[in-house]
Amino acid sequence: MTRWVAAALAALAMLWGPISNPGTARAQIAEPDVRIGWTAWADAEIVSKMAAIILQQGMGRDVELTLSDIAIQYRGVAEGDLDAMLMSWQPATHEDYLQRYGTALVDAGPLYSGARLGWAVPAYIPEDSVASIADLADPAVRDRLGGTITGIDPAAGLMRLSRRALDVYGLGDYSLSESSGPAMALRLGDAIEAGEWIVVTAWTPHWIFAEYELRFLEDPEGVMGASESVHALVRRGFPDEQPEVYAFFERLEISLEQLQDLMAEARRTSAREAVYAFVEANREQVRYWMQGE
Repeated sequence: MTRWVAAALAALAMLWGPISNPGTARAQIAEPDVRIGWTAWADAEIVSKMAAIILQQGMGRDVELTLSDIAIQYRGVAEGDLDAMLMSWQPATHEDYLQRYGTALVDAGPLYSGARLGWAVPAYIPEDSVASIADLADPAVRDRLGGTITGIDPAAGLMRLSRRALDVYGLGDYSLSESSGPAMALRLGDAIEAGEWIVVTAWTPHWIFAEYELRFLEDPEGVMGASESVHALVRRGFPDEQPEVYAFFERLEISLEQLQDLMAEARRTSAREAVYAFVEANREQVRYWMQGE
């Protein structure tokens, strides 16, 4: 164990008391205290895992994380199969889901603000050839890109907006590939290593913008929307049943800079070690999340 990990563990012990074994706790409790849905998007994954670790280690709650696509999460929270989700993009990206399920959800407020959606390209693609989504209509550009926009999971709000962008910008001869956040990042990395042209559906915060030199394509029609906030949502009744946990979700707010550093550290080590390092560096902030002091 490295010294900084040991120091982080010591800090957790000082801040929270002895660190329990979550697996043991789960074995002793038939039903978890908190069921959180998450999707394998870089920011959503680390925020959800950080919340789970703090709730378990710091607040003594048994937490179950359920990996599912975004549509299932909204329905799960609305119908009570999940207690919370920490990735509601507002106001535009998840507008459809909020209109469909909003009356069955309680909004605990923003987790972080300034998030952005769009289509991104490696910086080595000449900007005088491809500066805007509209430039993709050029047949020569289409040929260099193989007529493909590399997407993520089909239910994501980003994909809904991307399908609209194909129509608005007259890009009907392009295909929007469906995959996942990690698969998109892998394809991007492979293309950059080979020096290939590629367009990916992307968002910030995301570790790819720290790892690679990328730029968002301009969106003159405003299809991808403006800067957004990512919120925590819980099911109806949860604030009364778990007031301390709900208050934790209300206070859980992190800057984009902190979040991108956390994602980068998780990529180098693991989500758990990255969270321990974050706690070591931000004890008072974490204490406030848990205790409101």
